[in-house]
Amino acid sequence: MRRISHDPWQLLAILLVMIGCRETQPEKTLSLDLPEHLNILWLVTEDMGPYLPAFGDSTIETPNLSRLAREGVVYPRLFSPSGVCAPSRAAIATGMYPSGFGANHMRTNSYSEITGVPPYEAMPPARVKMMSEILRMHGYYCTNNSKEDYQFKAPVTAWDESSNFAHWRNRSPGQPFFSIFNFTVTHESGLFEPYGFRKMEMRHYQSGDSSFMKSAWMDRANEAETDVHVPKNLDFKIPPYLPETDIVKRDMWKVYNNIAEMDRQLGAILKQLDDDGLLEKTIIFFYGDHGGPMPRQKRLIYDSGLNAPLIIRFPQQENGGTRDDQLISFIDFAPTVFSLAGIQLPYYLQGRAFLGPFKSLEPRQYIHAAADRFDGFTDAIRAVRDVRFKYIRNYRTEQGYYLPITYREQIPTMQELLELHKKGQLNEIQEQWFRKEKPRDELFDCLNDPHELINLADDPAYKNKITGVKQ
Repeated sequence: MRRISHDPWQLLAILLVMIGCRETQPEKTLSLDLPEHLNILWLVTEDMGPYLPAFGDSTIETPNLSRLAREGVVYPRLFSPSGVCAPSRAAIATGMYPSGFGANHMRTNSYSEITGVPPYEAMPPARVKMMSEILRMHGYYCTNNSKEDYQFKAPVTAWDESSNFAHWRNRSPGQPFFSIFNFTVTHESGLFEPYGFRKMEMRHYQSGDSSFMKSAWMDRANEAETDVHVPKNLDFKIPPYLPETDIVKRDMWKVYNNIAEMDRQLGAILKQLDDDGLLEKTIIFFYGDHGGPMPRQKRLIYDSGLNAPLIIRFPQQENGGTRDDQLISFIDFAPTVFSLAGIQLPYYLQGRAFLGPFKSLEPRQYIHAAADRFDGFTDAIRAVRDVRFKYIRNYRTEQGYYLPITYREQIPTMQELLELHKKGQLNEIQEQWFRKEKPRDELFDCLNDPHELINLADDPAYKNKITGVKQ
């Protein structure tokens, strides 16, 4: 039996040489002139593709994120190494591909009764430290509010605070900070019925206040559940792989309504930063932890599952209102943060810095992604993408694309898809996901086919895009 490589770099070297990538080159990367010892703030949302005005989607208004984009730099080509959160967080936390140290399966510690695999935690190599550990070693006060979920247990040295009330406000006077605030209201589970904003989100309005009582927390959360930010009669853009039914339209309304609520919560954190007089002393990252929450988005390695929004605001609005089209992978976050903090890059990092004094001399040419086990069901897929083309290698060709993941089937749209599939009422494009087998090779022109619906791998006109694959 052929051994499957889980190393995307090895996959690139052995299986694939993509040529023609210079047909669409990224713009020149930005230069910065920043003072030393800046604070770093991460505002992280879940399960969200680039559904924002700053990224070309004007379905709804997001005043706080639009302001961040006007004052910062928009990066439209950020990609996660997995279409699901925990493996992607493993990459962010370590600067390494999750498939390189056993963090690629979602999840490692559950569904044993289905998979037959005993619960386990991934184990980063002994030399590897979490990004926050290294920042702490260099004097940063590091806080996480509050999701961890790295596929491995964070060491006790990872954070100064990791809780619902972790905040930069608890640091020593003058100490630089690295703070994360995670917004879960956009998570896939926010589409389940009965619909309502996730109650835990109210913590963001009380950040740093550990005296806030749970009873008040729940009361305020119940009030928030009635909030409607987005009119239900908007003309929501339905991707072609989903049917335009009332159920799907309602779920798309939920997607945008949750984004609007996330924007409000994010604004509360930005106000705290401004109230503390730290706005112009802080580099602000906003990003999503992978692509969108809908079926055929999350967990898949099409761009709908991998492409996430990224906005970075620098002090004094340096380079504000601009766009940087370079390819960025999540494994580039750790080296970039170290570079911005003036910290020499650890030798084991598999990514490259795209900002700061240790910025890579050459922009990234490729991003890599993988799909393996999701809950109780296993697949084995690898992908590599340049600025235009994506190559996908399917190792389980006898297995269909769709996996019957119980968690996802709580989404009304997923239930609708399954019912229409059973009745034979999906069109040819919507039926693609339910094919019983997969080809070994897939090649997509992501520029002209952004939903990745037309496989070019066997088209003679594109035979020069793939070499060393056919055997």
